[in-house]
Amino acid sequence: MEQEVRERRFGIVVDLAVNPSMPPRIQQLLLENLEISAKDLTIIDGPLGMGDVMELCNLDRPDIKDTPFAPRIPTFPHSGADLFTAIQHNDLLLHHPYDSFGTVVEFIQAAAQDPHVLAIKQALYRVGGSNSPVVKALLEAVENGKQVAVLVELKARFDEENNIVWARELERAGVHVVYGLIGLKTHTKVAMVVRKEEHGLRRYLHIGTGNYNAGTARIYEDLCLLTCRPEIGSDVSDLFNALTGYSRQTDYRRLLVAPVSLRRGIVERIEREIRLHEQYGNGRIIFKINSLTDPEIVSLLYRASQTGIPIDLIVRGICSLRPELEGISETIRVRSLVGRFLEHSRIYYFGNNENPEIYIGSADMMQRNLNTRVESLVPIESLVLRRVLYEKVLCPLLSDTANAHALQPDGQYVRILPLGDETAFDSQAWFMQHPLFNHDDELEPPETTISALPSSS
Repeated sequence: MEQEVRERRFGIVVDLAVNPSMPPRIQQLLLENLEISAKDLTIIDGPLGMGDVMELCNLDRPDIKDTPFAPRIPTFPHSGADLFTAIQHNDLLLHHPYDSFGTVVEFIQAAAQDPHVLAIKQALYRVGGSNSPVVKALLEAVENGKQVAVLVELKARFDEENNIVWARELERAGVHVVYGLIGLKTHTKVAMVVRKEEHGLRRYLHIGTGNYNAGTARIYEDLCLLTCRPEIGSDVSDLFNALTGYSRQTDYRRLLVAPVSLRRGIVERIEREIRLHEQYGNGRIIFKINSLTDPEIVSLLYRASQTGIPIDLIVRGICSLRPELEGISETIRVRSLVGRFLEHSRIYYFGNNENPEIYIGSADMMQRNLNTRVESLVPIESLVLRRVLYEKVLCPLLSDTANAHALQPDGQYVRILPLGDETAFDSQAWFMQHPLFNHDDELEPPETTISALPSSS
């Protein structure tokens, strides 16, 4: 991987982008010297090198910038106790960047300092540059005599150099560092803390949709679950055993894990929703993902729509499915949300005959995620958290009329606007003002109207 990184600047040119004002003789000169042909030439009538636009952020113009936002410190039932005690009493759900990523850092730091903690295992995909608080906590854990095992994914695109540096530092400190399974990129976001307690060992888990990167956690929207449920803990142990080469796990109790069970799990749940809708007429599917390109999943969603199931897809990026086609996808609506924060979380909601099943995790519905990556989705087993995810996350997202664009049957996107004289509803601004939990754990629906969702037309 180090050799690949060194050779990147000398790699084969795959595309030359030029402005139409460039004279043909200069274009030809570049083609010849770069040893590429005219088919590798892209003429862009617009700005080139869009990365340079980031310099505008340094302008001293607060009047054209977003109002500064400070993430809140989340409060939970039993928040007065230490974090491990709080997790014993309740599964905890965090919504970044609205909830501070500091709670995740605190979880790893508490594990590093707690004398009852025996071991920490963690999968790292992107942890950032030279000042990663998560990695520093892992190094502290080793100094304090904990057994620490870390999977570092070196093939995290554009973070290869950072990950190589961190892997070497962790190894020098005595961390057991592994690099995943041959032929698979490890993309799952999971950490496990093993703690010795009065009645034996207990596993505490963090499973999320985003990276252990304190920098991007300020601008990426993500979710994570903190839990100590035994069966989920057993699954995470089995997953780490597979990643470190100690087993070949093919079945899991609660987790859906790619490439062994995640595709099958999603397919089975869509097919179950079809059967239940045909029997009871109350099917419902909601996916919030970054990309939807897998042919099998797209075909299944078409079939689900043809049985009449209402389907809402919140797909920020690429979407191969065409919604609202007569006789094919009439009940499917697709929207993309692009706002102040990068929508990054993955949520899978299945109505399940009015007993909703919800998963969160690292996987999009793409062939690469389902077939050639290690991914994981965790079920939200707490009834309270399922209600919170639906009412306080999915419903506001589906009500957004400030950041949303709707995908049309012809593949074009149109902006979703408020109806009549209604004020535009910005879900991200709403999340900044409304925590998932109140201190007294009152879980009331959002104060905005969320039952009447805006038309995608």
